[in-house]
Amino acid sequence: MAADLCPARPEADPVRCAAEALLRRLRKEGALPPLHPVVDLCNAISAAYAIPVAVLDTAQVSEYLHVRYAADDEHYLTFGGETEQPGTGEVIFADAAGHAHARRWTNRQSGRSCVEAGTRSVLVVAEAVHANAQADMPDLITAVAAEVSAAGAVTSCPAILAAHAPRFAW
Repeated sequence: MAADLCPARPEADPVRCAAEALLRRLRKEGALPPLHPVVDLCNAISAAYAIPVAVLDTAQVSEYLHVRYAADDEHYLTFGGETEQPGTGEVIFADAAGHAHARRWTNRQSGRSCVEAGTRSVLVVAEAVHANAQADMPDLITAVAAEVSAAGAVTSCPAILAAHAPRFAW
């Protein structure tokens, strides 16, 4: 089911959509390791909706995030600390300094902007292109906002980006 909910990828691309990978791991292991309360919450919501949800530490983002095709001069930091270059044409979340904070949409988040104990501000990004995305995304946003508020955190600026509304400022 999750494969139908994720952005299309070439059949030769072995990287699973983030929601697919999460659901596969849950089926295999029965649980996910605790990482950070906000990440754990968003992983649970991602699994419940079968929609990829990313959480980025905004303090690590230089000026802005631009979802665009890689130009082959960006730098991506893996969770293992290695630096990679996304391939030309790969969809990335890039900042003003040329850091790729996510690759293959949000299927591979960067170690540069991962949420840690000292994180104070996050950007939660969910991606959906499946047939019911327009109906599912408002529900997912409501769920994230409700759970974050219930935990005592402040939420602001929820938005849904689409062709007719392509920009978001925080």
